[in-house]
Amino acid sequence: MKKQVSLAMATAMALSLAACGGSGTSSASSTAEASTDSTATSEASGEAANWGDVTLTMWGAEEDQTMLREMADAFIEENKDKGNITINIGACSEADAKDNVLTDPTAAADVYAFADDQLNELVAAGALQEVTLNADDVKSRNLEGSVEAASLNGKLYAYPMTADNGYFLYYDSSVITPEDAETVDGILAAAAAAGRTFDMTLNDGWYIYSFFAGAGLEATLAEDGVNTVCNWNEEPGADVAQAVMDIASNSAFVSAPDADIVSGIKNGTVCAAVSGTWNATVAQETWGDNYAATKLPTYTMNGEQVQMGSFAGYKLVGVNPHSQNVGVAMMLADYITNEANQQKRFEDRNLGPSNINVNASDAVQSAPAIAALAAQSEFSDLQRVGANYWDPAASLGQILQSGDTQGKTTQQLVDDAVAGITAPVAQ
Repeated sequence: MKKQVSLAMATAMALSLAACGGSGTSSASSTAEASTDSTATSEASGEAANWGDVTLTMWGAEEDQTMLREMADAFIEENKDKGNITINIGACSEADAKDNVLTDPTAAADVYAFADDQLNELVAAGALQEVTLNADDVKSRNLEGSVEAASLNGKLYAYPMTADNGYFLYYDSSVITPEDAETVDGILAAAAAAGRTFDMTLNDGWYIYSFFAGAGLEATLAEDGVNTVCNWNEEPGADVAQAVMDIASNSAFVSAPDADIVSGIKNGTVCAAVSGTWNATVAQETWGDNYAATKLPTYTMNGEQVQMGSFAGYKLVGVNPHSQNVGVAMMLADYITNEANQQKRFEDRNLGPSNINVNASDAVQSAPAIAALAAQSEFSDLQRVGANYWDPAASLGQILQSGDTQGKTTQQLVDDAVAGITAPVAQ
C-alpha cells in the first residue's frame, strides 16, 4: 500500500528532494505552439512561451520519485531554450492526493498525480485546471476509457497516466489450471486439493462490488455528483449475499488484506488471489514460470455461473489552477504523460499505460497482469460513488466474510447496507 504523506510533509519533502535531486536550470526564450480558441488557452500559451524564471512542484507516488526526477530533468533539458526552470519533486500517493490538495489548494503542488475517482471533487473545489493546451492530442493518444475518466461535463481536466488501477485474478499454474481459473468453484477445489488458499479482500467496498456488479446491480453517483444510487437490495441482491457467504465459508478461501495476500504468495500458502498490478512483481518472482493472470472468475449463484464485475480505475495527472505558472505546468503534465514517458513507466515500474500506442505494443500485451486487466475491462465500471458508499459496503463484506448475520436474513443485510450507502452525504 502507498504511504500517506501530509500536505506539510509533502511540501517539505519536495523542497528537500529539490535540494538533493539534481533539479537543473537553464535559460533562453522560444515560442510555444498553442490554440487560441479561448482566453485561458491564449494566456496559458503566452505564459509557456515566455518562461523567465519558473519554479514548479510536482507530487507523485513515493515509489515513483526516482522516475519522476528523471522525467523532470529530461523536461528541463528539452526546454532549456525557453527559460530558467526548477522542478521540485514531492511524495504524495495518488490515493491521498485529493485530501492533501484540498487541505489548501493554494499551497498544493503545481502538478500532481491522483486516482480518477477523485476528479469530481477536485473540479468542484476549483483544484483542477481544465486542459487548454494540446487537449485534442491528449484525447487522441489515450484510451477512450481513460479520457472519459479524466473528463467532466465534456471538458478534459486531467492527463491520463495509467490504465491499470483495477483488479483481476493471479494464480499459480502449477496448482490452478486455466480451466480451474474460470470459476470460483474450480479455484477452490484445486486450492483445497493442494492444501493452499484462494485469497480476496471481502471487507472492502472496492472488492465486494464485484459480486453485485456481476449480477447486474449498481452502485454509482447520483445526479448531484455527491450521493450514491445503489440497488443492491433489489433482486437478486439477497442471493448475491448468500453466494458470497457460501464462498467465504469454504475452507480453501481466505478473506485477507493486501499485505497478507502478498505474504501468503511469498510463503507459499496462497495459490490464487484477487488483486491488482501492484502485486505483479511479487507474484512473478515467487511463482516464476508458473506465474499466470486472467480476468476474474465466475461464481455460483442459485446454481448458475455469474461473471464477477469490478471497478476500473485510472491514474491521472492534474494541474493546479492556483499555480503561478499554469501554462508551464500544463506543458510538464503533458510531457510526463506522453507516449515516451508512458513507455518508461511500463519499463521502470511495470505500470499499465493509457497511451494507445504503448498499450498495443507486444511487450505490454504479453505482460500477464496487464493482459488480464484488459480482459476484465469488458466487465468493469468506472469507480464513481459517493463518500457514504465505502463504510457500509465494507461492513456488509465483513458480515458476509464472517458469516455472523446476528439473526438477520440476507435481504435484511442488503437492506441495511443500501440504507447506509444511499444516506445523504453531509454537506
